[in-house]
Parts: sequence; structure tokens; C-alpha cells
Amino acid sequence: MSPDKPKQLFLSLVIPCYKQQQTIVANVKQLLSVLDEIRYSYEIIVVVDGEVDKSFEVLDAAKLHNTTVFAYKTNRGKSYAIRYGMRQAAGEHVMFLDAGMEIDPDGISMLLEHMKWYDADIIVGSKRHLASYVEYTFQRKILSLGYYYFVKLLFGIGVKDTQAGIKVFKKNVVAKILPRLVEKRFAGDLEMLVVAKQLGFDRIFEAPIKLDYGLGKLSSAATWKQILLIFIDTIAIYYRTYFLYYYNQPHKKTNPPNSVRTKRFKHKKKY
Repeated sequence: MSPDKPKQLFLSLVIPCYKQQQTIVANVKQLLSVLDEIRYSYEIIVVVDGEVDKSFEVLDAAKLHNTTVFAYKTNRGKSYAIRYGMRQAAGEHVMFLDAGMEIDPDGISMLLEHMKWYDADIIVGSKRHLASYVEYTFQRKILSLGYYYFVKLLFGIGVKDTQAGIKVFKKNVVAKILPRLVEKRFAGDLEMLVVAKQLGFDRIFEAPIKLDYGLGKLSSAATWKQILLIFIDTIAIYYRTYFLYYYNQPHKKTNPPNSVRTKRFKHKKKY
């Protein structure tokens, strides 16, 4: 950690990675260029969610500063990868960001400043914030709006966008919610917010983001399958919350992978 950046401003940024050997190094380099300019000391934690390509190897070869890479054999889902990375985090603030750079990483500092302004437990990057700049298809907008009302009806969560892939948490919130989380696929973001609310962490606010999904159409069978899975996972969260009272119970499980490869690259630049 740089001596001129105080410890209380230490950020852990978790990046889930799956089948991204062609882009992951460029993505992390872009993140490093952004994080080198902010007033926080930081670490990047990349979690390769299943060794199905050479993502781990290209990251190893790149030896990117301030970066730790974890990889395990079997794909377990994005939400699982995020949780795994969060468990390794050393920062007082723990953030995750989807790889792929659909969300502009220049907005990272915006979320961090919101944490300070509001003394927040969680800051949620939101497509529906009035100051957000969002480029995505009309179909996606309709689905996003529909999911917002669906979630509001089921859980009464105040934020307008639970699914954008950038959020930041205080470390004590992460420590409390992680043992209770079970979602592995697409509804993990929602589960984090539901569990935090159940445990009394109600200082949850939204911050603007810049997001561009490109011109991809929402018409493939795989995409519609994902929509169905999100719906099923959301109902499962509701059932665990209001019928099983699962999230109110103490849990200690971690369910780690049997074999994990790790590479850690320390500072190579002076701030």
C-alpha cells in the first residue's frame, strides 16, 4: 500500500471472469489505469470462474500490478465467483464490477464518493438513476423496468435497479452477509441486497453509472433462458426469505472449491 494513501481508504475490487481470455488482460489494464488515478489505495481480485480457457494463463503472463488472480476448475456461476473474491478482500470497501467494460470504470470513484457522502452500508450502481447514461435496447429497458416492479412487490427494496453489475459494500456488511448467500447464477446481486436489509443494513443508496450494452439483440434462446433462470432464482430468494426465514439464521459455511490456483502481483508503480 502506498504510504500517502491512508488505510481506511483501501478498496478491494472483485472481477468475475468466465471465458474471457481474449479480453481480460485489456480489461484489467483499463481498470488499473483508472484506479491508479483515484485517491484510494486498492487491490484487484480476479476470479476465473472455471478453467475452460486460458484466462488464468494470460493474466499470469501479464503480471499486472496490484492484482491477485484466483482460478478453480469447475464453473460455479458469476455470483459464486463474486462471493469467492469478496472472501479474499482486504479492503475496508469491497466492490465488484462485471468484466467486459459495459459499465464505464471511470464511474468507480463516483460510487466511492457516494459511500462517504451518505455514510452508506452499500452503494448500488443504477441504470435508473437520473444522472446515468445508458445505451441498451428497448427490450432490455422494458425487462429492466418489469423486473424492478417485480422485485419491489416481492421485497420492498427501495433501489430502482438491483442488477447493474457494480456495487460497493462496507467490509463489515460483507462479513455479515457472505455466510448466508447461496445464489450462484444471476440473482446474486438481489440476494445481497435482500440479506443486507434483513440484517438491518438499510443505508443503501444508488449512484449513477455510464453503461453501454451495444447493439446486441435480446432474442436468442440462451438469453430468454437466462431471463427464466433469473425469475426462478428470484422466487427462490423470496421463499428463503419469507417461508424458511433462512437469512435470519446464523450460517458459517463457505463451500470452497477443492483446488484453487492463485497468483499475486504486488505494486510495480509508484503513486
